[in-house]
Amino acid sequence: MSNHLYDALFLPHRDRDAPFLTLADGRVETFRDFLDRSARIAHVITQLGVAPGDRLAVQVAKSPEALSVYVACVQAGVIFLPLNTAYTASEVDYFVGDATPKILLCDQKAQPALDPVAKAHGARLMTLNADGSGSLMAAADQAPNGFKTRARGRDDLAAFLYTSGTTGRSKGAMLTQDNLLSNARALTDYWQFTGADVLLHALPIFHTHGLFVASNICFLAGASMIFLPSFKADQMIAFLPHATTMMGVPTFYTRLLDEAAFTKDLVSHMRLFVSGSAPLLEETHIAFEARTGHRILERYGMTETNMNTSNPYDGERRAGTVGFPLPGVDLRVADAETGKVLPQGEIGVIEVRGPNVFKGYWNMPEKTAEEFRADGYFITGDVGQMDDRGYVRIVGRAKDLIISGGYNIYPKEIELLLDEEDGVLESAVIGVPHPDFGEGVVGVLVPQKGVTLDPDAILSSIAPKIARFKQPKALFIHDELPRNTMGKVQKNVLRDKYKDQFKI
Repeated sequence: MSNHLYDALFLPHRDRDAPFLTLADGRVETFRDFLDRSARIAHVITQLGVAPGDRLAVQVAKSPEALSVYVACVQAGVIFLPLNTAYTASEVDYFVGDATPKILLCDQKAQPALDPVAKAHGARLMTLNADGSGSLMAAADQAPNGFKTRARGRDDLAAFLYTSGTTGRSKGAMLTQDNLLSNARALTDYWQFTGADVLLHALPIFHTHGLFVASNICFLAGASMIFLPSFKADQMIAFLPHATTMMGVPTFYTRLLDEAAFTKDLVSHMRLFVSGSAPLLEETHIAFEARTGHRILERYGMTETNMNTSNPYDGERRAGTVGFPLPGVDLRVADAETGKVLPQGEIGVIEVRGPNVFKGYWNMPEKTAEEFRADGYFITGDVGQMDDRGYVRIVGRAKDLIISGGYNIYPKEIELLLDEEDGVLESAVIGVPHPDFGEGVVGVLVPQKGVTLDPDAILSSIAPKIARFKQPKALFIHDELPRNTMGKVQKNVLRDKYKDQFKI
């Protein structure tokens, strides 16, 4: 029996002595170097008693070694559990207690805080630092380069990814080998990746975007990567002439546009810019195309499903939409309560079905059952609509729906109006407790550089354009919106900040 994922990503013919990773300091690592290190790490974790189906949790800085740990887990049949590097020890305690990994891998600086966590849950604590040092690589340096790949099938688990948990405790999404491979194959073909591509990679690798989208595509296509530890505008500009493709979150693109050195000539050779993980403002789409001649390709995915939709590679990339369902993915818009499929153009909850959709939530069979329809569609919790040409538009999250005076209000509709106002860079609309209406609509505005906004004038301007019950009862000015590490606006933070706004 083969290893479904490993064999597809790493056994096809490619020049193993060709450059694979170019690092920020200019060092170049071949594909052979990378796979040899991954095999040595696989030796270490299996010798420590980690068997196929066991978990290995990782909270470390991005590095070639960290990416090798993922590959080692795939080769050894171990379930890979990446954790956000911003999580505190108490947060990690929850994940380790829930997933019960055999090994917890962390930065040496975090060892004093995480040692009690590992001991409390029976995990072995090992270290891996950003520079590649630590106890894991010290052990791996003594191991052989070859490792006998463990047999795993398409339905065997490959990874756990925990949801953000903004509306309750985090859930561990169980992703199978075929969930990851089927999505990598669909995206590689849809975005036309080949072995000639060089991906500029500045995303974190504890998240679907940087790990399972970016990295798996490059493994499958035989492409190489410029592997940067994080986004720094000057580094991106320095390496862009050596890349053919780039993936990023919207913040990457807005920050590049702030740089005078980011010019059309700089990126004239580029083939593709992809954006995801958070909505891209239409203003950014327009400004980017005006500056570079390139139109950013926006797509839509989530922790539980990998990627679901994409704007076309060849064809119109429509700003404000996330394109069409990917090949092999069924997508529909349905009534949240009844599950009845809605007519085209109506707003409802997005539901998806396909080989990319996860197996369920770890240790939560009842929650898993709640999130799937009887015909196998997963209820995403994202609210959206499909236009007459089949493009999908995300309106928001179901949990962000505002119910004021008995009326349903979708924040995106109001945000689009606010964003059109002169001097407004971006906005976020939330619902907060209100003594008369249940919830009151509140808008948070970020001004463009050097602009002073007048909330009363903006309220007056949008009043004729929207029903009275949808109009914000208050507007607030912020220098920036709170975001998580992937650039998503944290509306829960805003709701908490303004929860007492309408108290009597």
